[in-house]
Amino acid sequence: MVNCCGLVTVKNEPVPLKSIAVEVSVQGHVATVSSTLQYENQEQSPLEAIFVFPLPGEAAVCRFSAKIGQTEVVAEVQEKQKAQEQYDDALSSGQQAFLLEESDESPDVFKLSVGSLPPGEKASVSLDYVTELAVQADDGLRLCLPAVLNPRYQPQGSDSGSGGSAQVSSVPAGSVPYSLSLSAHVSSPHPISRVESNCPLDPLNYLNTEKTQATVSLAAGHQFDRDVELLLYYQDTHQPTAIVEAAQASAKPGSLMGDPVVMLSLYPEFPKDVMSSMTSHGEFLFVVDRSGSMECPMHLGSGSQDRIGSARDTLLLLLKSLPMGCYFNIIGFGSSYESFFSKSVEYSQKTMDEALQKVKEMRADLGGTEILQPLKHIYSQPCLPDQPRQLFLFTDGEVGNTKEVLDLVKTNAGSHRCFSFGIGEGASTALISGVAKQARGHAQFITGQDRMQPKVMQSLRFALQPAVVDISVKWNVPKGVSVTPLSPPIRVVFQGQRALLYAQLTGESSGDTEGSVIVKYSLAKQPVENQLSFSLKPAEDTGMTVHRLGARTLIQSLEVEEREQDGEKEGVKEKVIELSVQSGVSSAFTAFIAVHKGDGEALHGQLLRRQVPTPMLYHSPMPKMMLCGMAQWSPMPMVMGCSLQNKMRSPVKLKLSKKSKGLDALEVLDYDDNCSEDFDSPAPTSKPVRDPLLQLISLQKASGSWVLEAGLAEVLAKTEEEVSKPKPAQVDQEVWATVLALVWLYGFKMEAQEEWQFLAMKAVSWIQDQKATSVSECVQAGNNLLGCQVQKDTLGL
Repeated sequence: MVNCCGLVTVKNEPVPLKSIAVEVSVQGHVATVSSTLQYENQEQSPLEAIFVFPLPGEAAVCRFSAKIGQTEVVAEVQEKQKAQEQYDDALSSGQQAFLLEESDESPDVFKLSVGSLPPGEKASVSLDYVTELAVQADDGLRLCLPAVLNPRYQPQGSDSGSGGSAQVSSVPAGSVPYSLSLSAHVSSPHPISRVESNCPLDPLNYLNTEKTQATVSLAAGHQFDRDVELLLYYQDTHQPTAIVEAAQASAKPGSLMGDPVVMLSLYPEFPKDVMSSMTSHGEFLFVVDRSGSMECPMHLGSGSQDRIGSARDTLLLLLKSLPMGCYFNIIGFGSSYESFFSKSVEYSQKTMDEALQKVKEMRADLGGTEILQPLKHIYSQPCLPDQPRQLFLFTDGEVGNTKEVLDLVKTNAGSHRCFSFGIGEGASTALISGVAKQARGHAQFITGQDRMQPKVMQSLRFALQPAVVDISVKWNVPKGVSVTPLSPPIRVVFQGQRALLYAQLTGESSGDTEGSVIVKYSLAKQPVENQLSFSLKPAEDTGMTVHRLGARTLIQSLEVEEREQDGEKEGVKEKVIELSVQSGVSSAFTAFIAVHKGDGEALHGQLLRRQVPTPMLYHSPMPKMMLCGMAQWSPMPMVMGCSLQNKMRSPVKLKLSKKSKGLDALEVLDYDDNCSEDFDSPAPTSKPVRDPLLQLISLQKASGSWVLEAGLAEVLAKTEEEVSKPKPAQVDQEVWATVLALVWLYGFKMEAQEEWQFLAMKAVSWIQDQKATSVSECVQAGNNLLGCQVQKDTLGL
């Protein structure tokens, strides 16, 4: 048995990290997050603590400091190798040193090294980062503090031995030996409606009568064992805004930090007539993660569906919602990949039925997570004429070669749009957001109690919107002022989705203090223009947040350019290092280093190294592949908890299989199931009850119609005779069945309308194509049968 209480690792060794305190300052659409980590060496020897942790993929680390006793040392940004050498030199000479560096494989994983802590010494480490807040389907702004670092699957043959590789040490959720406190100050130009979270919060406290400022805190006693999500809701959140931030007083004019920087938040509005005409063309490719980790539950707690089950339900919904005339295919991937069809097929009743049968048989049985090969296969297939390619990628985001994947997507960005979905806690924000950003799509995260279906259908709505082309941005500023864009050109515009632009403003105007930006594009062959005016006068002190986000945006663009050129283009890496050092913002080529000289005496005793564990969200029984994944990745033996009460299973017996290599090579022989009483859900004794909405959806034909059958009667909670009898005499049976299905949807399932709206639109189009008479009579008879009061106009008939 392993004792998981107190400051110990799974090896029963003391963990020097005691607590994490987080302060968040939100200004409209951006946030500054300040974290303080308290360390204490409780051992008899000097100690080096290593803590690998995730940050949002878009975050820019901008300050790092350490406090030992009463002395604070502020880190400086240096070229990465130079910083690593300085850290090693400091440790070997007995000094205390702190090193913060980005992982070479993924920009959302950082490694913090706390070196040469003497016995009994305490140290606090503070790091600040700035980040943009993502817009959600319901207009909420999402701030995520990632706690869970899933084991990232590293494909065989890829280079994982480089110096910056993050060695991950993980323990089960609920066994994390340090705590989290969090407080947030929210400020917005518009009133704050509410703040929600997946964790218990103290009540929202408004600081003024306009409700434009408020504070909120995480309820006491939270264990940092899951991603903490804050959702902020403002009134009039879709109003475009501009913030001009003053230059840093100490910086040289003409440099990025020495000039004002403007951040524009744009919300393009499409004409209503264009929005009503959803496209019926497209090649829809659904790429689904079938690695072992997809067997894990969507969330902790009783009754949680597993991820692959939720993906199957979502594919049913997507297949029923596709427009006639499009093409589609489904690709499952793990250590290998499998396509439903050898190439994309036209959407018809026959191909839809074939695909649905294969969806039913789909399991999380393809081993590890290798996403690169299926993407290469897709990009090798020629695009179909007049069928724009739309890629839907579903994964729990556990890959080790994120940068390689993003570079491949960017290279092929001109041929498709990608809509990505991060499933479960710990999905890599760098991967999920990155592929959508590079391929002009949209990213969604499905965590906690979220249902996958509404978020996926929102992305389908974006995919069915007419594509925006010929996007141009024109800046108008007074004479004497010049504009240097820091953001890459806008490549995607969706109705109601925010686009953020950063630009450096150099020079001064003698008179005019107004500027403007005009965004033009073509939509469904119609020219559209959006304009936003802004004052050149800088806003009150914003703590250089806008400058740092602008610097991070430019750094990320240059890093991609450097990787594309494979380091052959001169000056790009040097420019990234110069920008990073000047702005104090982290990059792939730099690191933060702080050395505390102390009294100069060498520390006596052997230097011990301790890995500080990050949480693992899964509890036993573990899917085979997840267990193997952790056995491969973790530098310490993994012991899986079977419940949140930290009760542990007897050790799992493992053996090496001679048949396979890599992640598949470990097989679970057996385990002693001595804690089954901890599980919330009893063993099933009867056939599970199927959701009537999914049952109804599964009965719909590809054309959009329903037929009068026993399955439909069952959903409507009627007998076949009760359903057939009220049908108006002159009405076709299929029209009657389709009207009944629509009445039931509008009468009983309005709360899930986002999920079924496209298949309802198909049904209405089909009825109209039949030129059926007596539709009003049908709707009335349907209302009488089902006890509803749905109006014919509501159905769109």
